[in-house]
Amino acid sequence: MSQTETPTPKTVQAEVSRLREELQMRDQLVQQLSQELFRLVKGNATFMPKAEASERHLTEMRVLREQLQEVEQQVTFYQEQIASRDGEIYQLRQSVQELSDRSRMLEQVVQELPQIYRQKFAERMAPVREKVAMLQRENRQLHAELQSVSYRLAVRSRNVSRVDLPSFARPMTGPIPTFGHV
Repeated sequence: MSQTETPTPKTVQAEVSRLREELQMRDQLVQQLSQELFRLVKGNATFMPKAEASERHLTEMRVLREQLQEVEQQVTFYQEQIASRDGEIYQLRQSVQELSDRSRMLEQVVQELPQIYRQKFAERMAPVREKVAMLQRENRQLHAELQSVSYRLAVRSRNVSRVDLPSFARPMTGPIPTFGHV
């Protein structure tokens, strides 16, 4: 029966009957084989292991058990080493993660440094600029006062250039004496 055909109840029943018959036949064969095997084992005395063979088997089993114990010890040792290495790997991964996080943080700080330095420089320069502006105002004021004082001195010096000669109070009576006889 192919898979594309839809089974009808008659075909399914026929298939089930055929499978039951096959199963019964197999059961009969298994029964016959087990009876034959039992007869052979019971009738064949050489099939039973001898004492010396059984001691040899016991010795081999002891050797195999010892080898198995050695292998189990090795497995335990390697499992401990693997657990230890797994712990180291875990710690190293944590360290790598922490260092990666720190590296990213430092990269961000390095990228922000120019802006931070500009800001700090501007903050430091603000009082200096205020001081410079105040000094410039004071300088202009002093310059203006100096010009005013210079102007006043210039005006005074012009007035002083006319020498005030003392005036002698004498009456102008009579002739002016001459020193011709002397």
